[in-house]
Amino acid sequence: MLNVVMKIVLVLLGVALLLSFSRLIRGPKLQDRIVAVDLIAVLTVGVIVAAAAGTGQQFLLDAASVIVLVGFLGTVAYSWYVEKESQQ
Repeated sequence: MLNVVMKIVLVLLGVALLLSFSRLIRGPKLQDRIVAVDLIAVLTVGVIVAAAAGTGQQFLLDAASVIVLVGFLGTVAYSWYVEKESQQ
């Protein structure tokens, strides 16, 4: 039963990733792309956590933590850049 649930979760996360990539490519604004990149990072962490839960490998959670931190810092940096551009 757990394998079926894990497959459903991974498929749904994959569909969400595809939709996020389409938003990243189509835009139309920089802010839309920033949100899409952040969402892709969060969904990637979801895939890694689901894989860790399915396989029982704890080291995958360390990779997920790193991706979360890098995604957050990237979002903050993009937001800072957009704010500086809007002031000029």
